[in-house]
Amino acid sequence: MEIAIAAAVCAFAYFFGAIPFALIIGKLHGVDIRKVGSGNVGATNVTRAVGPLQGKICFVLDLLKGAIPVLAAQVLLPGQAGIAIAAGAIAIAGHMFPVYLKFKGGKGVSTGAGAALALAPLPLLCALALWVILFLATRYVSVASIIAAAALPVAAFFFRLGKIGSLTARSLPVLIFFCIIAAVTVYRHRSNIKRLMEGTENRFEKKRSTSSADDPKEEA
Repeated sequence: MEIAIAAAVCAFAYFFGAIPFALIIGKLHGVDIRKVGSGNVGATNVTRAVGPLQGKICFVLDLLKGAIPVLAAQVLLPGQAGIAIAAGAIAIAGHMFPVYLKFKGGKGVSTGAGAALALAPLPLLCALALWVILFLATRYVSVASIIAAAALPVAAFFFRLGKIGSLTARSLPVLIFFCIIAAVTVYRHRSNIKRLMEGTENRFEKKRSTSSADDPKEEA
């Protein structure tokens, strides 16, 4: 019975994680998000191409794609942290490789944040605070995302040392999972890292303009 429940949770995690909310929101406003801005199916590109409110809605929905499968696993199979971690990982994979879009999805930052929030909220909140600070200081979404993702396992490590948070949040598997999230985030942003090194990465401007929305080099 538990095996069947675990399989159902993992299947739900993928198909729910694969829902392209960015594309859906764009289509509702007459925009194919894959053909504007960076072409990335994510909240940042929605913000640039459609608007800030729609971008925030997309961020929350993408975050829930990671959080809900983890919470479902925790409720249906309490005490089995491995299933909850697997659900989070599969949801992230669904976002990055959605069957609905021929396996061409987003970078997984928001969905990864949702999974981390459900597993260990305190380290995630620390990483999120760092993201906000870095974004406001640099206006580079890519810089904020990469460094915040790298900080997530570091924060989790110190909470583990200080024995702060639940046993699951402080567990070694969760720490390893956060290290994987950080590594995947850096890898998925490799083109942004190259542009940062070349000095061609675009900052996220407060006011959206037609030229910025059409720039294929922008991060999303």
